[in-house]
Amino acid sequence: MTRKIDALLAEYGESHQNPVNKAVHWICVPMIVWTVLALLYALPVPALLAPLPYTNWLTPVLLLSLVYYLAVSWRLAIGVAIYAALCLWLINWVDANFSMPLWQVALMVFVLAWIGQFWGHKVEGKKPSFFKDMQFLLIGPVWLLGFLYRRVGIRY
Repeated sequence: MTRKIDALLAEYGESHQNPVNKAVHWICVPMIVWTVLALLYALPVPALLAPLPYTNWLTPVLLLSLVYYLAVSWRLAIGVAIYAALCLWLINWVDANFSMPLWQVALMVFVLAWIGQFWGHKVEGKKPSFFKDMQFLLIGPVWLLGFLYRRVGIRY
């Protein structure tokens, strides 16, 4: 019997066979993940909650995402959590060191990364998987992690 994660990764992989599209995904998917996290982090929160640590829109969305990843593969969820921690570090660094507001930086990167994604799929000749099922927006990052895990011999 095929595990759910294996079926999802295989289905996602069907529209990601072209080497150019794969290379584009290695660049753009991590950028898109970072931008979504950064945009959620930058959204204003109610004044009553603002003084509390980690009180932003990113926290509940990230926690719910990690619950989803835990449900499909706890080992991949660990990789996602590590990447999310790196993203949080970069979010804080950009927020502290750029003169442009974080949300503007994230929005520019988001648009450029999606242009890259759609170009990659044009080269592939297939629509992005999420046009079929929105769940595939969450599968893209673990599809890449799966490659890394297999390369270093980690079962997921």
